Amino acid sequence: MQQHTSARPEFQWSFLLPQYWGIWIALTFLMFLTILPWFIQRQLAYALASLSWKSLKSRRITTIRNLEVCFPEWSPTEVEKQAKQVFVDMMLGVFETLNAWYKPSWFKGRVQIQGLDALQQAQADGSGIILIGSHSTLLDAGGYICSQYFNPDVVYRPQNNPFLDWLIYRAREPIYGEQIDHDDIRFLIRRLKDGRIIWYSPDQDFGLKQGVMAPFFGVPAASVTAQRRLVKVSKAKVLSVHFYRIGEADPKYQIIIEPELENYPTNDEIADATRVNELLEMQLRRAPTQWMWFHRRFKTQPKGYEKIYKK
Repeated sequence: MQQHTSARPEFQWSFLLPQYWGIWIALTFLMFLTILPWFIQRQLAYALASLSWKSLKSRRITTIRNLEVCFPEWSPTEVEKQAKQVFVDMMLGVFETLNAWYKPSWFKGRVQIQGLDALQQAQADGSGIILIGSHSTLLDAGGYICSQYFNPDVVYRPQNNPFLDWLIYRAREPIYGEQIDHDDIRFLIRRLKDGRIIWYSPDQDFGLKQGVMAPFFGVPAASVTAQRRLVKVSKAKVLSVHFYRIGEADPKYQIIIEPELENYPTNDEIADATRVNELLEMQLRRAPTQWMWFHRRFKTQPKGYEKIYKK
């Protein structure tokens, strides 16, 4: 019997039809951008960030509001400054991801890792590993630099456009061992039982069907608890990973792996969610603008909770 693997998007001849020509042209242009030196890529990132800041009003408002709530010690001027930097880091992350996909040699000599011994020790008995991480603006560049030291699987959400889904999947293949559809829980558990390392990011608001309300930067937030169930079923161990950029003109990249999370999970779902949120918060404070603050992290606010966003 053939072993189940995560659904792999296949090339379809229909991708050559005119309706996809725009994506082909965009792909060619993006691949050309990887030829450019970092100095020019950086200048383009700043230009795109400025354009996005002006044109993406809802994202701009959400970013500012999130930073106001999570960093109340910042003045309005500081909040706006940091919010603009979020857009810059996002655009820098696009170029970093393109480099990871099409010019990975660019990262040579730019990466350092701390805590690899903790990961290796946790793996020594063959246990699967859930690596708790965040949705960094580095995107797949973070996955690539991690892959230089260990071979992670990643949980992802397939793209709605089948051609785009195929393209992204193919670009990620050299980086990850397996790309696991977020709905394919059976395969995810199997990979953990096989002793694999799974990069998992429970840092977004998916409502209370998949989580509980727990503080995030001191603010009640819908917090994913699926990792608790995965640990109970697979007997996996939980560690956390954080990767971030240091500097811009000549960037370096730091990977930090924290020691195994002991006594997790407990019988208290909210306490466990709070503990994971504290890990994520610790990560974000290291490089506050290198996270996707333009998502509505606090959109779920049950009756009796203060609404964070106006609309």
